Amino acid sequence: MVLGIDPGLTRCGYAAIEPGVKGSGAKVITMGVMRTPPTDPLPARLAQLRTDLAELMAEVAPAVVVVEHVFFQVNVRTAMSVGQASGLALAEAASRGCEVVQYTANEVKQAIAGWGAADKDQIQRMVQTRLGLTAPPKPADAADAAALALCYLAQAPMRRSVGKALATTKPGRPALAARPRTPAEVQLAEARARAASGAGQSHPSRQAMAISDHAKLRILQGGI
Repeated sequence: MVLGIDPGLTRCGYAAIEPGVKGSGAKVITMGVMRTPPTDPLPARLAQLRTDLAELMAEVAPAVVVVEHVFFQVNVRTAMSVGQASGLALAEAASRGCEVVQYTANEVKQAIAGWGAADKDQIQRMVQTRLGLTAPPKPADAADAAALALCYLAQAPMRRSVGKALATTKPGRPALAARPRTPAEVQLAEARARAASGAGQSHPSRQAMAISDHAKLRILQGGI
């Protein structure tokens, strides 16, 4: 189960998505918005949101919680409230032992709509299509939460490939997964995954993914 959280103090969107099995599409288990009254004191609103998040996670028991990462926000007051709500969601998910992932809005739009500048209406319609809904999900906060969960599911194949590449062991060298991964090692693993996915194809761009042993050594030594 993947739980998407679009954080906000006044409106906090959520969507629990069950991955498809044997070729079937993903399915919505629950979707909606948590609200706290703007007229209430801040501590009371945070306490209420924390309680609501805890109850939701206890109900759906997600394996993964995906929370939007606010990369940029013009309104400082809004940014602070979103950050507070985000912190509650991250802490609650981590305390339950869930895998916790964050994506920016642009990353989600690129994964769901294929365009990093997609608007709210486009995201709602794409979520509707991907989940087989009869109408675009509303409000937008709930649709954004569903998009976060779908973004995670869309990137699952690449994550598995990268994980396998990082676990590769060579004679005389410890497995990459057994020690901290440097940025260079992650870059190398991603390149291996892309190269493996293009094995047996003759397209020049696929062939260019192959990495020589000399190039691997340079990457790991920081030479590239």
